[in-house]
Amino acid sequence: MPPKFDVSQIRSIMDRKANIRNMSVIAHVDHGKSSLTDSLVSKAGIIAEDKAGKLRFTDTRPDEQERCITIKSTAVSLFYELSDKDLTYIQQPVDGNSFLINLIDSPGHVDFSSEVTAALRVTDGALVVVDCVSGVCVQTETVLRQAITERIKPVLMLNKMDRALLELQLDGERLYLTFRKIIEQVNSIIATFSEPDGPMGDATVSVTAGSVCFGSGLQAWGFTLKQFAEFYATKFNVSVTKMMDRLWGEHFYSPTERKWSDQPLPGYVRGFVHFVMDPIERVFKSVMHPEQAAQPLDTLLEVLNINFTKAQRDAAKTNKELLKALMSTWLPAGDALLQMITIHLPSPVTAQKYRCELLYEGPQDDEAAMAIKNCDPNGPLVMYISKMVPTADASRFYAFGRVFAGKASSGQKVRIMGPNFVPGQKDDFYVKNIARTVLMMGRYIEALDDVPCGNIAGLVGIDSYLVKTGTITTYEECHNMRVMSTDSLSSVHHVAIQRSPKLIEAQR
Repeated sequence: MPPKFDVSQIRSIMDRKANIRNMSVIAHVDHGKSSLTDSLVSKAGIIAEDKAGKLRFTDTRPDEQERCITIKSTAVSLFYELSDKDLTYIQQPVDGNSFLINLIDSPGHVDFSSEVTAALRVTDGALVVVDCVSGVCVQTETVLRQAITERIKPVLMLNKMDRALLELQLDGERLYLTFRKIIEQVNSIIATFSEPDGPMGDATVSVTAGSVCFGSGLQAWGFTLKQFAEFYATKFNVSVTKMMDRLWGEHFYSPTERKWSDQPLPGYVRGFVHFVMDPIERVFKSVMHPEQAAQPLDTLLEVLNINFTKAQRDAAKTNKELLKALMSTWLPAGDALLQMITIHLPSPVTAQKYRCELLYEGPQDDEAAMAIKNCDPNGPLVMYISKMVPTADASRFYAFGRVFAGKASSGQKVRIMGPNFVPGQKDDFYVKNIARTVLMMGRYIEALDDVPCGNIAGLVGIDSYLVKTGTITTYEECHNMRVMSTDSLSSVHHVAIQRSPKLIEAQR
């Protein structure tokens, strides 16, 4: 296990259910989920910062590394501390500054959609990753629809900005219009499949609220408007919230007159273009094309208040390596994403109240349902197993799932109910002991004595009694957790045909 990782630190936060975030990373294939996840894992101290974007930590299988594609969903638990100032942005109960983010990286290819299904059932939030060059694709819409119908709240990451700037060489205004179009498409999908007056509330993403992030997973940099608004708010002597509003939409600024306008008057530039894209473009130009840059790199670093050491600069062997090192120092993706996740995604305490009716098949007022709704650690154990994960030697399986109520402990006697179990009958039903409870950390496994409600974990010793999914409980009258359909996603096949003369004649 990496030296910075501390399992006792993570276990201590497992009891603070208001500070847990269970989330999955979903996207179309090749939109950069696994590279982006490296930035989060790096920020938590599990991998070295210089490996972020290249290691693909959550691609644990050899065939995933060889093919550069995620095949199986992989879980990893991250520790993150939020500053006192940032805590004020959270609109739900919290218990201190320390947070536990249980992250699941899921596949983007339509052939592995059952793995996305398994990830979504045990999470409350989703980081939706969209390649800003390709835009919203078929599988983006499919997995987003699935998330919204499960009452899973999304936040958005517009990825691969480096490609848009270096390869397509889009200017600030064109990039703004591209971003706006993608955000509108994502919100259209969310609005279509969400319940207008549902218990989850408004699930759409908003740039000015801070639930949209921009950046590059490969180069490990990213930002929300909050980072830039905090930088400029002091300069203009305005609040961060007011500055965020000005940095998006129809707000234009005149650098010569130092005035704002709601109209694109002569000499006025869109706030997002002038204050966000212009500094980024200048950094890109100073590194990649220093002969064309208006300012030398040293001057630019001073103007933008970027603390970039000579040692960091000397370590870079190429301009692209220098660009990655500089951008990830100035705008670290891990900070931007983890702040967005902790501020905008719900805790189990919040989410289980409105998700219980979708998750639990039994009466909504029985002991199990009430324990789920209240995320009660003292209630009966109710755990949903969403998939089986093979052990390192492939001889057995870990039963991977989420504890919705009570506490799962090593040696505990539990009722194991398969998907075909009917209350009062004995088919697909066993009473056995949990051999061990474990924390799933990508390619690592850490043993735990117990796992309280609101957390994701693996169980050892029950794989012989479940094929894939099932419910683990200590409550004798417990019903099953509802099985999520894995065949609701239809693959699309494109076939080229050549029309026969008879068909052409018939069409006339």
